[in-house]
Amino acid sequence: MSQTEKQKKEQKAAMKRLRQERKQKIKDIAATVKTQKEAVKAIKEQLQNHGGTVPQIARETGISADKVLWYIAALKKYGEISEAEKDGGYFRYILSEGSPEEIFNGQPDGSQDTK
Repeated sequence: MSQTEKQKKEQKAAMKRLRQERKQKIKDIAATVKTQKEAVKAIKEQLQNHGGTVPQIARETGISADKVLWYIAALKKYGEISEAEKDGGYFRYILSEGSPEEIFNGQPDGSQDTK
């Protein structure tokens, strides 16, 4: 057996061993990503119907308020939702119209291009 064939077999065995070791971790991460996508979808559906505050969204979706706040912050950061008027001590959130690129017009601070 030549040196390269031996190296290939060793590399193949090492890759197989790594895949086996990481199999459960990959499953766990995939489950977490799926849960996050479902939560974001539920929040967006709630906002599409009539908007709402963090406590209202948490109550309607069954997601804990701290997680709703986390997702709301991320969605707001990327321009998918925006703050509306205040409802008591809480801001109401609504889905933004248009894509984030249209909303921000290419400016990081959201200002309009003056060219």
